Amino acid sequence: MTSIPQVPETIAKMKVIVYKAKVDPATLKDKAEEMKNELFIKRFSKPKLKDIHVVSVDKNYEPYVLVDAKYRVEYFIKKVYSIEVTDKVKEVKIHGESFTPQLIAIPDTIPEQFLNVVTLEGQERSYFEDKVYFILDKNGNEISPDQIPIAPSEEKPKKLLKEFGKRTEQFKMSDQEIILLAKTKLIKRPEDMDAVDSEVFQVTEYATIYNPIYIITFRNEKTKEEKSVRIDGVTGDVIE
Repeated sequence: MTSIPQVPETIAKMKVIVYKAKVDPATLKDKAEEMKNELFIKRFSKPKLKDIHVVSVDKNYEPYVLVDAKYRVEYFIKKVYSIEVTDKVKEVKIHGESFTPQLIAIPDTIPEQFLNVVTLEGQERSYFEDKVYFILDKNGNEISPDQIPIAPSEEKPKKLLKEFGKRTEQFKMSDQEIILLAKTKLIKRPEDMDAVDSEVFQVTEYATIYNPIYIITFRNEKTKEEKSVRIDGVTGDVIE
């Protein structure tokens, strides 16, 4: 793995956003009724509806991390400039420095012809910039922004998360690992770069979004088997 150079950086303060649940109890009840029989169907048997009961409905929060970052480097490229002068020129002075013209053959000329050329070495200033926006699920896997629902947020998110305590799922990556991922995606110095003039890596938006999840647990009273279903608290969709 190519090492990432040390670059001046500015990292936005982490925001904590907790979505409000939009699914009401009646919707959850309907979902439970729709699914309870399907969960326990086996190849050669189908349980009776009266044997399947909801034993618990728990609410927790599943985290996602959003990162919006950018990188810019201004740099110098080494360049060689060839300036044609007349045959009579024996010396060229630029800012007090002397340059002696050289005869350079012109390709494919018969008889061979030459140009009287002064060669100058210099640097051109250029820049490269890039940006990235990505979202990670609780396991640190990158997912499409379309997979994150949009909902109003709670006014006191940290207080709410504290109340839920262990029922709030934990994100599997550290802040350092997340920022390193953004740097890996962005910090790529141009191959023709000779010297850095200025360089900066910025995380302009950094947020953890907590999405409400309902976990409905069913029990087959005849076999004592239990199964659970996860329901998105914003969209009402079943989470596979």
